[in-house]
Amino acid sequence: MKAHFQVKRAAFGVVAAIIALSMHPGYAFAAPLPAGDLESMGLEDLMNIPVYAASRREQKSTEAPASVTIVTSEQIRRYGWRTMTDILGGVRGFYVSKDRNYDAVGVRGFLRPGDFNLRILQLVDGHRMNDPIYGQSSYGREFPVDVDLIDRVEIVRGPTSSLYGSNAFFAVVNVITRRGRSLKGVELSGEAARYDAYKGRVTFGSERSGGPEVLLSATGYKSQGQDLFFSEFADPATNNGIASGMDGERQAGIFGSASLGDFDVRGAYSQRMKEVPTASYGTVFNDPRFKTWDDRAWMDLSWKKAIGDRTEVVARAYYDWSYYYGDYPYPGVDDTSGSPVDFTYINKDGSKTQWYGAEVLVSRRIGGSHRATGGAEYRNAFRMDQWNYDENPFSQVLDDRRTEHLTGLFLQDEIALGGGVTLIAGIRIDHYSTFGGTTNPRLAVLWTPRSGTTLKLLYGSAFRAPNAYEMFYNDGGFAQLGNPALTPETIRTYEAVLEQSLGENVRITVTGFQNRIKDLISQESAVPADPDSPFIFRNAGESWASGGEAEIEGRSSGVEGRLSYTWVDAKNRSTGEELSNSPRQLVKGQFSTSFWGDRIVPALDVQYTGSRKTLAGNRTGGFTVANITVSGRKLLPWLEVSASVYNLFDKAYADPGGQEHVQDTIPQDERSFRVKVTASF
Repeated sequence: MKAHFQVKRAAFGVVAAIIALSMHPGYAFAAPLPAGDLESMGLEDLMNIPVYAASRREQKSTEAPASVTIVTSEQIRRYGWRTMTDILGGVRGFYVSKDRNYDAVGVRGFLRPGDFNLRILQLVDGHRMNDPIYGQSSYGREFPVDVDLIDRVEIVRGPTSSLYGSNAFFAVVNVITRRGRSLKGVELSGEAARYDAYKGRVTFGSERSGGPEVLLSATGYKSQGQDLFFSEFADPATNNGIASGMDGERQAGIFGSASLGDFDVRGAYSQRMKEVPTASYGTVFNDPRFKTWDDRAWMDLSWKKAIGDRTEVVARAYYDWSYYYGDYPYPGVDDTSGSPVDFTYINKDGSKTQWYGAEVLVSRRIGGSHRATGGAEYRNAFRMDQWNYDENPFSQVLDDRRTEHLTGLFLQDEIALGGGVTLIAGIRIDHYSTFGGTTNPRLAVLWTPRSGTTLKLLYGSAFRAPNAYEMFYNDGGFAQLGNPALTPETIRTYEAVLEQSLGENVRITVTGFQNRIKDLISQESAVPADPDSPFIFRNAGESWASGGEAEIEGRSSGVEGRLSYTWVDAKNRSTGEELSNSPRQLVKGQFSTSFWGDRIVPALDVQYTGSRKTLAGNRTGGFTVANITVSGRKLLPWLEVSASVYNLFDKAYADPGGQEHVQDTIPQDERSFRVKVTASF
């Protein structure tokens, strides 16, 4: 409890400092990221929004050495997307998998069981969100920024360890938050949804002429959840397989940002609690004490300065805090006979991580055709604690305490060769205190033969460092064993991207890619022939994924649409077997229009996910889910109302379970609804 009070006090201190900063009479505002009026933008305007994450400097998406998608705040509103999982689920090549505790995101056929979103680097305004113990990024309700505070999301496909180091394996997702000028007052939002779900938000934003700008926001969410049936527990002794009142969720968080001259400061604190209905890790079924908590806080201070018209310097310093804990109810065992007895006990599992870091980046234009970008990063995880113990009677199972620090140096060079050809080459060298060094290059050739046409030929390598959870978590062999011998997994990607504009309002993107992964870290049974044995993480040989994507999108005068198709063949190259939880086909479609002077905006989001192999060798079957949202805009000058129906046709579908589940597949939500009201003053 003492730690909770310390972190909450620190988080409120951040917000208090931001408020004080905004009142300072000498406060001056740094130039915001130029998003423009996203609601009225055409497709060509959207393509000209600067993308930061692809090269760690602002550039048009057509100039970025990657296939890039931008999701705007307007699209989030239109399609009723409630979480980052919803947002990425609608993006070409991405798919999601939920186990009723955490949401996981896959990219181009890769999403391993037991993953914590390790192979996607997540940024918030350029700040790294992946934590050192699990390497995870969060996309469900545990993501610490309310989606209503998002200005836009940059999705950069492909490996970019040449710029960011570990976790930038398959993609980089950079969430860019709103600024105070987008509100200029108070914004109140309330939601009600099925399963007794309610959410409230209050946000304050201000901008003073020639000076201060500040944004402060607080969010609260709760859901009773639903009763769920699991056939694996269909026995009178286990409530006939019904997990009753075991799917609830609570979340609360605060976020603040401000600017002073060339400085930006941001801070946040979020806590989320989830009731777990699946009886994973061998816990007692239908026990309401099975819950997990995720707390996350950070503070980030950045400085950005243009020196003349050729050089830009960016520096950042940050402090992060992460705390996970869970209550796991287990059946008691008779020590003499080894048989279950009529009592249960609580096993306490948790981790606490604290880290700080700093980075500096310099980008300089040399002559009229040459730009170099380079920098250095230092990160120190001075506390990485993992523990596990039985509460009563007390028995310590795990008490692991680690530290880790790393340094990284990177350089990227962009040269315009003439004839519409640009060569981009980059490299980064990282050194970890745990396993040593790694070097990752990147190469891209961009050719623009005429306006509206861009061909990108891309090569990159990346790595993901084994994390403390995979290497050192050991609960005595009850559910999991550690593996200190793990080595980094690596990827080499070859990709060709064609981006073709048809006039000002339509764009076609076609890609072909091949991912070659070595030493993939996978969750496996410690004894392959015994599915009941504890699981362990191992470097599992080599896996390849080959595939292609096609997308057409259009936008004009309040009407927009996007249709994409992804085909992937992902296999274990050593055995030739198809990877589990890897859909061969994905189809995404979104369409929206407007009526009555843009006051009524209906929007349809349809997603097809192909059949997936489960850990038991079965298949989930493909499924299509349709969601519809109708928004009422400007019904009053200060009021916006929307109503959404999710899984419109009440499709029954399931996602593959992980090694920790008895269930081979985990059933997903049936038809649900949400009503949302937003008022601005």
